[in-house]
Amino acid sequence: MKRSDPKSHCPINFSLESFGDNWSLLIIRDIIYFGKNTYGEFMESDERISSNILASRLAQLELKGILDKKPHATDKRKEVYFLSDKGLDLIPLLLELADWGAQHDAETDAPQNWISAVKADRESMIRLIRDTVQGGGSVFSGPNSVVSKLGITIKRERL
Repeated sequence: MKRSDPKSHCPINFSLESFGDNWSLLIIRDIIYFGKNTYGEFMESDERISSNILASRLAQLELKGILDKKPHATDKRKEVYFLSDKGLDLIPLLLELADWGAQHDAETDAPQNWISAVKADRESMIRLIRDTVQGGGSVFSGPNSVVSKLGITIKRERL
């Protein structure tokens, strides 16, 4: 049986126990940045998560209150995952992780103009991303994306 109480009440420990493995953060990234929201869409990510790990992480994120799900509008066999308010509160953390990774990975896929836009007005960007994701959009994908709202052109070499 899986332990439900945290190992300690240190806020860093609590955070890591809630979403601290790489797969959980990549699922959250896929929702925020790329507008993915179904099991099949998560399976298509470049990192190639295995189906049993994906199912486990989706269930864990839902149990922790970070994700919610509802039946797909047109295919009732599918479920659509979306970030709860608690999950949306992770947007600043993902922006910081992206910034850190872009600074320290010589071969980063992060578009420099996007990183610069986030740094220019971080608080406004956080609000815009939150509102966009809450409305079903994402940072990079779709006609209602954050980058399209801002008029930022992104080269999609490996995004």
